[in-house]
Amino acid sequence: MNLFTALRQAFPAALDSTAIETADGPGAPLHYSWRDLDRASAMMANLLDSLALPAGSRVAVQVDKSVEALVLYLAVLRAGHVYLPLNNGYQSAEIAYFIGNAEPAVVVCAPQNFGWVSQIAFPAGTKHVFTLGDQRNGTLLERAAFHSDRHTPAERRPDELAAILYTSGTTGRSKGAMLTHGNLLSNARTLKAYWDWQPGDVLVHALPIFHVHGLFVASHGALLNGSKMIWFSKFDPAAVLARLPEATVFMGVPTLYVRLLGERGLNTAACKNMRLFVSGSAPLLIETFQDWQQRTGHTILERYGMSETVMLTSNPCRAADGQRRGGTVGFALPGVGVRVVDDQGLTLAAGEVGHLQVKGPNVFKGYWRMPEKTADEFTSDLWFKTGDVGKFDADGYIHIVGRSKDLIISGGYNVYPAEIESVLNEMPGVAESAVVGVPHPDFGEAVVAVVVARPGVPAPDPSALIATLKGRIAAFKVPKRVFVVAELPRNAMGKVQKNLLRDEHKGLFAG
Repeated sequence: MNLFTALRQAFPAALDSTAIETADGPGAPLHYSWRDLDRASAMMANLLDSLALPAGSRVAVQVDKSVEALVLYLAVLRAGHVYLPLNNGYQSAEIAYFIGNAEPAVVVCAPQNFGWVSQIAFPAGTKHVFTLGDQRNGTLLERAAFHSDRHTPAERRPDELAAILYTSGTTGRSKGAMLTHGNLLSNARTLKAYWDWQPGDVLVHALPIFHVHGLFVASHGALLNGSKMIWFSKFDPAAVLARLPEATVFMGVPTLYVRLLGERGLNTAACKNMRLFVSGSAPLLIETFQDWQQRTGHTILERYGMSETVMLTSNPCRAADGQRRGGTVGFALPGVGVRVVDDQGLTLAAGEVGHLQVKGPNVFKGYWRMPEKTADEFTSDLWFKTGDVGKFDADGYIHIVGRSKDLIISGGYNVYPAEIESVLNEMPGVAESAVVGVPHPDFGEAVVAVVVARPGVPAPDPSALIATLKGRIAAFKVPKRVFVVAELPRNAMGKVQKNLLRDEHKGLFAG
């Protein structure tokens, strides 16, 4: 079944009720009904049909967040093509790579970027470049306005492509993860049940929609449940806090929770109607987890997923399924297999750290035009190698220790950065930390820590931190150097960009 058809079938019978209310931006609040979403996506789908595109054409989209951008996503699904969301922070060299690799038939960009984007797209073979602005402007809407607001969705099999998501590319060129209609629909239905979506739920949507979390997890969740969204084009903690009393569900990356904790008005009264807070896309510090409990009376649900798999695990939502434990990502979702293996592929016992491998209907079809890379990333029995390192605890909760590419081998010993970070983060004056390995002439790699000082207290002394670590962890794990910085480099989803830290300090022990 076409994913759009499944989402459309979940629209409430009261089509004129509000589906999305804008909370910021021009003209806010604007109210989009379910009928508006249906009609607008039909008009855009008819525009795509009028272009006589080859079957399964890619539609690359790099625009600012807007309701119309979400409608465009629905229209691409509806017309049976493949949606290719691109971070709106990408620059010309990155866009040139994505367009050259994916060969989209259609590119949609922000109006102010049309000049340079079109100069990349047209020579690369793209036939159509439209614009879509965050003020309900652009040539896409102008052209779509001439088309019918009725459209029969294209028939699509579960194994046909719905979207391609390019990975962040922290090592080498980005890879395009091919997600099918079946991958996305199965995961959306699983999360609807596991997270106990209720009639009348209202979602505060404050995430970008070029990424799994905002586009597939948050948007699909609300659409499949027929739930209203309070729509923020940009995250503003004070503005989000003001709307929480009207909502029941919030999804955010850890950075958003930290910024909300900085608001004096965050308390149990502000969250009295909330049912569920979900965090993901980056590790949630245990301190943030605990502070949130104390301030709001709510326990954040942390989950784990990837561009290649959508969601894989989750802490329990219902009390009957268990407690939500900070520092863990819960259990494998229903229908999803997760195992931990050693370097030889042998399954490890609880408590032993190894490579996480997964299997299930949510796991992607492969990497776009990279058959050899795809084959390398699956085992002979077709489990996907996530590249993450983790373990099961005695109660079956899954702990993510780090990325295998972040593993530091110093003097022949394996060092997992997350272990050192967890100790550093508990030290006085440390707000957060990141640990990386850099080249060292004697040890192969040396451990280096970068810490952010906690505001309002004296900055920690690097030598004192090292001295304390020597009494808490094995000597080979203790950083050779510690740097105190104002902030860590992050991508748009709040993940620390350790590759930038490695590059910055790679010459530290040269010579």
